[in-house]
Amino acid sequence: MTLWFFIALMTAAAVFAVLWPLGRRGALSSGPLSASGTDVLIYRDQLEEIARDQSAGRLGAAEAEAARVEVSRRLLAADERAQSEEAARRAPPVWHRRAVALVALLLLPAGATILYLSLGSPNLPGQPLAARMHEKGAPSLARMVAQIEDHLQRQPDDGRGWEVIAPIYVRLGRYDDGVTAWRNAIRYSGATAEREADLGEAIVASANGVVTADAREAFQRAVDHDKSAAKARYFLGLAAVQDGKTEDGVAIWKALLADAPPDAPWASYVREALAQTTGSPPPPAAQDKTAQDKTASAPDAGAPSSAAPGPSQSDMAAASEMSPEQRKAMIKGMVERLAKRLKSEGGDFESWLRLVRAYGILGDKDKARTAAVEARRVAGTDHDKTQKLAALEQQLGIATETTQ
Repeated sequence: MTLWFFIALMTAAAVFAVLWPLGRRGALSSGPLSASGTDVLIYRDQLEEIARDQSAGRLGAAEAEAARVEVSRRLLAADERAQSEEAARRAPPVWHRRAVALVALLLLPAGATILYLSLGSPNLPGQPLAARMHEKGAPSLARMVAQIEDHLQRQPDDGRGWEVIAPIYVRLGRYDDGVTAWRNAIRYSGATAEREADLGEAIVASANGVVTADAREAFQRAVDHDKSAAKARYFLGLAAVQDGKTEDGVAIWKALLADAPPDAPWASYVREALAQTTGSPPPPAAQDKTAQDKTASAPDAGAPSSAAPGPSQSDMAAASEMSPEQRKAMIKGMVERLAKRLKSEGGDFESWLRLVRAYGILGDKDKARTAAVEARRVAGTDHDKTQKLAALEQQLGIATETTQ
């Protein structure tokens, strides 16, 4: 009804726009005709007479100029009246104007309605803008990224622009660009728990799942801003596990579950990480609130989790719907990316140690032994490192006679 009301209102406005000039013409043509043409002649004669009197010396220059101005003003007014009367005389006859008014009042809205009903789609439901853009071909993601990048080149201090493009970089696999974008967003828009956590996540993705020192610092800053920052707390637990501090990581994750809302989509992912780390079945959701009280007595199976990158909120939600086999395949892919990076770019002893541990947890002992060889090569003559590697090999059951 609202649509039809506005259509009727616009139609009335269009009809009024047509009738208004017709009414004005009628008023002009029906008004009394004056002798404006005669007045024009009289005023022109008066101007000539003023000129003659001035030449004869009967009028001074100032008096003649004042009289000429007054007569000229009256002449212009009379000339305008004469032109208006002439236009009125040439106006169409009354029946012509009435015919046009009838067309405007009846045929115009009726014709528009018939045309709309025949060519339009009055029964078609409303369609959101997003759907229409999809049908017409919305701008590609690459084009949108290029537009944002062009804008940021002109205005590099636009923190909001960096915050918009940062998660897009991460989703596209441009992790280093994502790290730079999040750092710029924090620099120009200020630090928040969410931005710091997203920065840390981008750093972890850039390091193929390894929670580096820079990433750990970002997550810690996020927790300092907001004690309940779930993403940051998860990654801090993952960092502890990757560093071999399994008990600390388990405690962090159990505390996270204890504070989790009942409908948190990422809670099942954290429970699965706990199960892989401790080697015990994942705790049911009902036990989350009491998990923190059991941290001190939790068994330590000595099986740290893999070096897979931590999930985002959407990844956690997706992983919660995966089967155990699907989760294992996802983690295996992350570990393979870490291995590929270490083989192509190299890495420190701790990175190779994490890879050994990850392959051991996945049950791929051959690859674990190969990674252990590289870890021992990087460790060199460092006694503490070689002892740490030997202990891990014994724990995973991949020790050889030369390492025993």
